[in-house]
Amino acid sequence: MRILKRRYTLDPNSTKLYNEHTFYAAMSSDIKVAMSSIIIESPFVTERRSKEIAKLLKRATKRGVKISIYTRNPNHHDHTLREEAISGIKILGRTGAKVYVCNDMRHRKVSIIDNEILWEGSLNMLSQNGSKEVMRRTYSQDLCRQMSNFLGLRC
Repeated sequence: MRILKRRYTLDPNSTKLYNEHTFYAAMSSDIKVAMSSIIIESPFVTERRSKEIAKLLKRATKRGVKISIYTRNPNHHDHTLREEAISGIKILGRTGAKVYVCNDMRHRKVSIIDNEILWEGSLNMLSQNGSKEVMRRTYSQDLCRQMSNFLGLRC
């Protein structure tokens, strides 16, 4: 295991639960200290959430962090959400992130940061608004590798 010089506040192989109120601050902290890669899979994207995370992602890309975002094709949404998704995807693309628009009906909510931090749960990271959610943050290189291989997510 490599020695962490900075950043993650949890011990190796630890896990913690977050809700819709506590998730965004914790995820933002992880993005701020990411050093190599950020993968986000969120089926829905809104303009508001994209604007909120775009500043963090832009700073991360300037630090040399590779960012991949996987989301559902906007054409799989109704008219209002379709327009939101198109706008949000454009915002995210301008951060330097690679945005992959997927033609399947994915509904997974996952993020992998530096192949060390795994976020998974019910919260749509790029669109959540007003719903009750749960997200689990786990520090585990093994689980990050397992999840990225299982889902075929790459940065």
